[in-house]
Amino acid sequence: MQALEDYMLPCLNKKLFGVDCMGCGMQRSISLIGHGNFVDAFYMYPAIYTLILLFVIVAINTFKNFKYANKIIIILAILNVTIIIGNFIIKTFIIK
Repeated sequence: MQALEDYMLPCLNKKLFGVDCMGCGMQRSISLIGHGNFVDAFYMYPAIYTLILLFVIVAINTFKNFKYANKIIIILAILNVTIIIGNFIIKTFIIK
């Protein structure tokens, strides 16, 4: 998995403005999951597991529609947006 770190994209927002964006930490979090560091992946980017769940549900629903898929997708999307914005606010304004 070391090769994955060699191809990570830098955060343009952080380079230009010096402030993390709402997606900062996602690539490193995925890399940590690949290395088996599941708790560290959560601390790096708290929305990672709900995002993975959302993408799995969307993928399954693409090939095999199930009854409450739209409601589940909407709930997961709202949950993810809430976690991402909340994490951004905490990282930017509370923890410096």
